[in-house]
Amino acid sequence: MRIIIATVQVPFVRGGAEMQAEGLREALRAAGHEAEIVAVPFKWYPPAKILDHILSCRLLDLTEVNGTPVDLLIGLKFPAYLIPHPNKVLWIIHQFRTAYELWDHQFGDLIYQPDGAQVREAIRDADRKLIPEAKAVFTDSLNVAKRLETSCQIKAEPLYHPPRGAENFYSAKADDYFFFPSRLCLPKRQKLILEALQHTREPVRVRFAGTPDSPDFAEELRRTAKALHVDKRVEWLGPVSEEEKLRLYANSLGVIYPPLDEDYGYVTLEAMLSSKPVITCSDSGGTLEFIRHQETGLVAAPAAEAIALTMDHLWVHRKEAELLGTTGRLNYERLNISWTHVVNKLLSGR
Repeated sequence: MRIIIATVQVPFVRGGAEMQAEGLREALRAAGHEAEIVAVPFKWYPPAKILDHILSCRLLDLTEVNGTPVDLLIGLKFPAYLIPHPNKVLWIIHQFRTAYELWDHQFGDLIYQPDGAQVREAIRDADRKLIPEAKAVFTDSLNVAKRLETSCQIKAEPLYHPPRGAENFYSAKADDYFFFPSRLCLPKRQKLILEALQHTREPVRVRFAGTPDSPDFAEELRRTAKALHVDKRVEWLGPVSEEEKLRLYANSLGVIYPPLDEDYGYVTLEAMLSSKPVITCSDSGGTLEFIRHQETGLVAAPAAEAIALTMDHLWVHRKEAELLGTTGRLNYERLNISWTHVVNKLLSGR
């Protein structure tokens, strides 16, 4: 089959969505199909630009290329998943979140724009009317499926997939640091961890890895760490190689990942593959599909003092941390997460 994976990308920004699209492309090719990614450049400001993107996606003709039919279109992200095709399956990473669950949240921005309410309604109307064009709708997590049903009354089946290089993760002796790998941005809540460090009783250290969405935000985090007097207990590693990332996971005491209402979250799965416990929050969404409190990690309220208690606890109780990590690895294996399963489901449409 000739298959197009339709998604969007903000130029110069790379995260889990891009890795998911690339992983799917490689899995489809490994299964003997021709597969390509069509990534539509996306700009969400001013809000009227979003409407332009919806229209441009609806006008795209991906039914054939150079006179050869495209057999299947797999849509991943808004508004690319609105591109019409007679044989379309959706595997939704997330909807346009500030038109939904982040509308009136502190991280929302659309609500503050003069035409925000009108644009929000246009986005929601497009989703309600056009998502059902697909012959099947999947999401990358149960959390995203619940959002879709709540907001649009559209049912979808969660379809988990492994992180890139899942077979390469390993565990080693724990060193004196927690690892927090992620893009540096507001929804991942690195600042919350800096605030938590201020409340720890133990000499807890955290290593952050990842690129910032903007240089200004990276500098803001550094200023915050200094203002809170925790800058000597954090390291900003920036982007790291795959080999270095594996080592940082393997030698960590545990992994910290407290995002706000995460869609899926590779970090959780990578920690489980590395046999490391995860500290997450009770409002972190997708992480809670894998992390169970005091079984595969620790779940804290999204407050600095509560997170500090969990970090202190694992810092002192190293054997417990090791046991939680081992249980996490066993649970990952029981879930039977594989690209073969993803490809079979997407191609069968059921």
